[in-house]
Amino acid sequence: MKEPPLPVERYELGSFSGGGQMFALRTMPPGEPQRLGPLFAGIDPWKRYGYRGDALAAYLAGIEKTAPRIAIVSGNDVAGALALRLNWLRGPYLPFLGILPKYQGKGLGGAVLSWLEREARLNGETNVWVCTSDFNAGAARFYEQHGFTQTALIDDLIADGSGERLLRKKLG
Repeated sequence: MKEPPLPVERYELGSFSGGGQMFALRTMPPGEPQRLGPLFAGIDPWKRYGYRGDALAAYLAGIEKTAPRIAIVSGNDVAGALALRLNWLRGPYLPFLGILPKYQGKGLGGAVLSWLEREARLNGETNVWVCTSDFNAGAARFYEQHGFTQTALIDDLIADGSGERLLRKKLG
């Protein structure tokens, strides 16, 4: 199965919340992982799990052909980041979607999911996967509103006493 096309340079997401700001996906700019890591470390679920900024920065800076890291940009500002795992159980897996607080509530997360679903369909994939922590009810609600359903609850995966919900959106 071929890999889904990804934004090597730029993919326009559009404008949201009537503010006229245009958002796009693009390859993670140099230096951005080091700036974003500490910012995401201060936001749940990463904060609750005790992720360090340098560890998140290293993850976001990773370069893997089948696991791209992508920036969500507005003008010259990086508004968030996502990471993918391609060709995972008949579709892509989204292990990381982080949007900085200033940009939350503007429809960016939904636009990213729409883009991911469109790319998966173009590639003939039958699933899109995400995972969310059991304490993160807002994230679960967000994904469910976008057509994802829970397929499994994995106890003590990241930390003892917490579970991770594996969610899938079936395509087609």
